Amino acid sequence: MTDCTQRSFDFPAVKKRVVEVNFEGGDITSDGGVMLLRQVDRLIGLSQAVANVLKDNRRQASCKHDGLSLLRQRIYGLAAGYEDLNDHQKLRHDGAIQTAVERTETLASSSTLCRWENRFNSQSAWRIHEVMVEQFIASFNDAPTELILDFDATDDAVHGKQEGRFFHGYYDHYCFLPLYVFCRDQLLVSYLRPSKHDAAQHTWAILSLLVKRLRKAWSKVHIIFRGDSGFCRHRMLTWCERHDVGYIVGIAQNQRLNALTAQWQQEAELDFESFGEKVRRFYKLYYAAKSWSRHRKVIAKIEHTDQGSNPRYIVTNLTGEPQFLYDKRYCARGDMENRIKEQQLALFADRTSCHYWWANQFRLLLSSLAYILLETIRRVALQGTELARAYVSTLRLKLIKIGAVILRNTRRIRFLLASHCPYQQLFFHVAARLTPG
Repeated sequence: MTDCTQRSFDFPAVKKRVVEVNFEGGDITSDGGVMLLRQVDRLIGLSQAVANVLKDNRRQASCKHDGLSLLRQRIYGLAAGYEDLNDHQKLRHDGAIQTAVERTETLASSSTLCRWENRFNSQSAWRIHEVMVEQFIASFNDAPTELILDFDATDDAVHGKQEGRFFHGYYDHYCFLPLYVFCRDQLLVSYLRPSKHDAAQHTWAILSLLVKRLRKAWSKVHIIFRGDSGFCRHRMLTWCERHDVGYIVGIAQNQRLNALTAQWQQEAELDFESFGEKVRRFYKLYYAAKSWSRHRKVIAKIEHTDQGSNPRYIVTNLTGEPQFLYDKRYCARGDMENRIKEQQLALFADRTSCHYWWANQFRLLLSSLAYILLETIRRVALQGTELARAYVSTLRLKLIKIGAVILRNTRRIRFLLASHCPYQQLFFHVAARLTPG
């Protein structure tokens, strides 16, 4: 059969010179900065810790690739921007990826990685989450006085017949409903759930486990639970009150709350009509829903603009002025949505296309581990630099996706990075900061 695979392409000439492009450059990588991932991984021991808790039931005598190598290959691949297992059919020969994984021979094929992913189970998910929490605790040099745990759920659209898929009326498509828990930028939980359940499903149990472990590490730490109105559940609030956990949670508008704040809304409307400028005020009241056993403090944000009245409410047991609690305490949770976007858009947490449920949970956790590596680079090595608050996709573009020639012999592996890379000094700064002291 005729081989019709294209080998090269001629672009328009430049000053009468023929411009020919092909993929015959040899040992050249587009991911010369992947060694930073290896450096940060060695610094915090993430992949080794995960590999230690995952059982490998394969017949080891027949395995060419150990579990640690498979884990690193997938995590580094995701961090470098390769979402598909199919990508590894070519990447397995990439000298940079091989070196980062600490191998000099061909890495695992996509079919090997697929079989490995499908061995994942619920016990593995539990153990990886334990590692993630321990990594979070180990990131502190001194005991923190306060930790705010942000809980949020999001949709993960599915397009096949995956186990556990259901149609969600709010999102108007078939999806999963993963639950994320962050403390500032650091990820503690990424828990895949079917979308047929309440958005707050299992939140109480996860919060309980986190509080228990964090207080074991730091007995005097004050923990605050923060979430949107999807997490405003009587059981959650009661548990927080019983266990000295602060909470600040959104509460949806209803007729009773709007009636209690009707006078404030009317005053805001009159002031808007008089001065023609947006009116924004904050008040405190006490309110109890029918399912609640007691009245709780509610902060009301009364706002009136040319679009009309827009009241918002939160319930909290924290002290402070109403505007401070709303603007500084509650609204800060919006940054968590940026972290979820990093997970799903930049690190492919929504690439849950496996048929089996636990394989998809594993993919979500692989994305989470890749995020932890990049977030650690940002937090540890980039403070005070121009990339201190950069998205992980920007970190990848400027620090990982660097062209390099790779020269290997029996004594040395040399990475000859692009001479005109604009971030050379920053690259060396990061590498030095990630070197164990």
